[in-house]
Amino acid sequence: MPLKVKVDWNLCIADGVCYALCPQVFEAGQDGKSQIVKEYRGSDVTEGTVPDDLSDCVEQAKTACPVGAIFVEKT
Repeated sequence: MPLKVKVDWNLCIADGVCYALCPQVFEAGQDGKSQIVKEYRGSDVTEGTVPDDLSDCVEQAKTACPVGAIFVEKT
Protein backbone atom coordinates (compact mmCIF):
# COMPACT_ATOMS: atom_id res chain seq x y z
CA MET A 1 0.00 0.00 0.00
CA PRO A 2 1.63 3.31 -1.08
CA LEU A 3 2.28 6.04 1.44
CA LYS A 4 1.41 9.69 1.12
CA VAL A 5 4.28 11.72 2.57
CA LYS A 6 4.23 15.43 3.36
CA VAL A 7 6.85 17.80 4.77
CA ASP A 8 5.49 20.84 6.58
CA TRP A 9 7.85 23.68 5.62
CA ASN A 10 6.38 25.84 8.38
CA LEU A 11 7.82 23.37 10.89
CA CYS A 12 10.95 22.19 9.04
CA ILE A 13 14.20 23.62 10.40
CA ALA A 14 16.49 22.12 7.70
CA ASP A 15 18.09 19.77 10.24
CA GLY A 16 18.78 17.25 7.45
CA VAL A 17 18.19 14.10 9.47
CA CYS A 18 15.41 12.94 7.12
CA TYR A 19 17.52 13.05 3.98
CA ALA A 20 20.48 11.56 5.87
CA LEU A 21 18.35 8.59 6.96
CA CYS A 22 16.16 8.24 3.88
CA PRO A 23 17.78 9.78 0.77
CA GLN A 24 15.60 7.59 -1.44
CA VAL A 25 12.63 9.81 -0.49
CA PHE A 26 13.91 13.11 0.96
CA GLU A 27 16.38 15.67 -0.32
CA ALA A 28 17.46 19.20 0.56
CA GLY A 29 15.72 22.04 -1.22
CA GLN A 30 17.52 25.27 -2.12
CA ASP A 31 17.07 26.62 1.41
CA GLY A 32 18.05 23.31 3.03
CA LYS A 33 14.50 22.43 3.97
CA SER A 34 13.42 18.90 3.16
CA GLN A 35 11.48 18.05 0.04
CA ILE A 36 10.43 14.88 -1.72
CA VAL A 37 12.73 13.56 -4.44
CA LYS A 38 11.50 14.09 -7.99
CA GLU A 39 10.74 10.40 -8.56
CA TYR A 40 8.00 10.38 -5.89
CA ARG A 41 6.98 14.05 -5.84
CA GLY A 42 3.50 15.26 -6.62
CA SER A 43 2.66 18.72 -7.92
CA ASP A 44 4.23 20.26 -4.79
CA VAL A 45 7.84 19.55 -3.71
CA THR A 46 6.66 18.97 -0.14
CA GLU A 47 4.27 16.12 -1.00
CA GLY A 48 4.57 12.79 -2.70
CA THR A 49 3.50 9.17 -2.95
CA VAL A 50 6.06 6.60 -1.93
CA PRO A 51 5.98 2.83 -2.53
CA ASP A 52 5.39 0.57 0.44
CA ASP A 53 8.88 -0.95 0.25
CA LEU A 54 10.27 2.39 1.49
CA SER A 55 7.93 2.56 4.49
CA ASP A 56 10.63 1.65 7.05
CA CYS A 57 12.91 4.34 5.69
CA VAL A 58 10.13 6.96 5.74
CA GLU A 59 9.05 6.00 9.26
CA GLN A 60 12.65 6.29 10.51
CA ALA A 61 12.91 9.78 9.04
CA LYS A 62 9.54 10.77 10.52
CA THR A 63 10.50 9.51 13.97
CA ALA A 64 13.92 11.19 13.88
CA CYS A 65 12.64 14.60 12.76
CA PRO A 66 13.26 16.86 15.77
CA VAL A 67 10.27 19.10 15.03
CA GLY A 68 7.74 16.57 13.72
CA ALA A 69 7.58 18.12 10.25
CA ILE A 70 7.01 14.82 8.38
CA PHE A 71 3.53 13.39 8.03
CA VAL A 72 2.82 9.92 6.64
CA GLU A 73 -0.53 8.44 5.66
CA LYS A 74 -1.35 5.08 4.06
CA THR A 75 -3.33 5.54 0.87
